[in-house]
Amino acid sequence: MTRDGRAASTARRSAPACRGRFAPSPTGPLHFGSLVAATGSFLQARSRGGEWIVRIEDLDPPRVVAGAADGILRTLEAFGLAWDGPVGFQSRNDAAYRDALARLESHGALYGCSCTRSEIADSSVRGIDGPVYPGTCRDARRNGPALRVRTAAEEIAFFDLIQGEVRCALAREIGDFVVRRADGLYAYQLAVAVDDAAQRVTEVVRGADLLFSTPRQIHLQRLLGLATPRYAHLPLAVDRHGEKLGKQTYAAAIGGHEPVAVLFEVLRFLGQRPPDELRESDLDSFWRWAIDHWQVQRVPPQAPPVGDPAAAARQR
Repeated sequence: MTRDGRAASTARRSAPACRGRFAPSPTGPLHFGSLVAATGSFLQARSRGGEWIVRIEDLDPPRVVAGAADGILRTLEAFGLAWDGPVGFQSRNDAAYRDALARLESHGALYGCSCTRSEIADSSVRGIDGPVYPGTCRDARRNGPALRVRTAAEEIAFFDLIQGEVRCALAREIGDFVVRRADGLYAYQLAVAVDDAAQRVTEVVRGADLLFSTPRQIHLQRLLGLATPRYAHLPLAVDRHGEKLGKQTYAAAIGGHEPVAVLFEVLRFLGQRPPDELRESDLDSFWRWAIDHWQVQRVPPQAPPVGDPAAAARQR
């Protein structure tokens, strides 16, 4: 599709039953793991006759790479991943995040925190997603530069379409978490909860590394009176050492050459069963087959290490 939001031939024309999204950070080019997330979210939405939008999560200016957002969009276009409507940018949503903080403050859900990361690490127990904040500033009447949201003792439970039932005792296993950082930047958890609601996202399909961000976002949704979407957390693409493919592990960028061959490997990685002849098809034919045959229940909770998907595709 073109970047003004005109739908391509791969999009379903009926009224959308759901709305999915792909939300990359512009910190570098797309790699195989990010293409897995884009493809999974695209197919989950399109197979249900829904819309699929793209949101650039550029909240952290020091990490933003110049030109990366345009590069991501060009790669999506080269792979036939057609989005609906204009591309969103989190950096333009300051007023919405500020309003959300004001609402949390009015509920008495926020407090200032002056703890450093090293202080938290030294005084905390290890939780499911890093150190559990010990509540040092919770009742100290401090006015620290960071803002934390209070968590409650009860469990947050949700059903993940791939991972199954997930339960998290937020206060004990994660602790009060940051919604505005000490440097004044809005935290990922707050921004995503606000943006998903504002953009009417009903299907959040993303990598399993974000599985335990979900209880935090559900907690914020409840405090702010926002709808909770359905969730599906895809298996992570990892290298032969078991490390997640990403910029930190120097994962190779996905180019626009042989897109069908690479997408064929993505489908196999996601537990789908594409016929061998699909590898030789054009992009439109590939996406028609993939949309018509997508079954989220076939996606494995865990996945084996991957090598170079493009090279593997050429060798088959």
